Amino acid sequence: MKPHKHRATSGSPYEATVGFSRGVREGKHVVVSGTAPIWPDGHCSPDPLVQARRCWEIALAALAELGGSPSDVIRTRHYITTIDAVEAISQAHGEVFGEIRPASTIVQVAGLVDSRWLVEVELDAIVD
Repeated sequence: MKPHKHRATSGSPYEATVGFSRGVREGKHVVVSGTAPIWPDGHCSPDPLVQARRCWEIALAALAELGGSPSDVIRTRHYITTIDAVEAISQAHGEVFGEIRPASTIVQVAGLVDSRWLVEVELDAIVD
């Protein structure tokens, strides 16, 4: 029998219009979609450290909604728009995952959906 999929939502207006979930769990596997640094009122701080912390706050909330925790994370991805932000973004990652040490990738991209965003993150987890 195929495991049932569970979905998490973050309230992003893009979820309904694009047709995606913030996170999906099937069996033990959890994936969290690209997560941007937006507050509920649409605000986006220009500070890359604040942006990265906000991304992880949203992504980890989706993971928790699906029964996981940071210690379950096996892979993270960062998409950044400027190499100048890599130190701050790496600091935020280390604050969450410094002891967990998942596989991780940082990719510099030409741009993200909103020009204010300096970073977008994803994660994969295995939850027992």
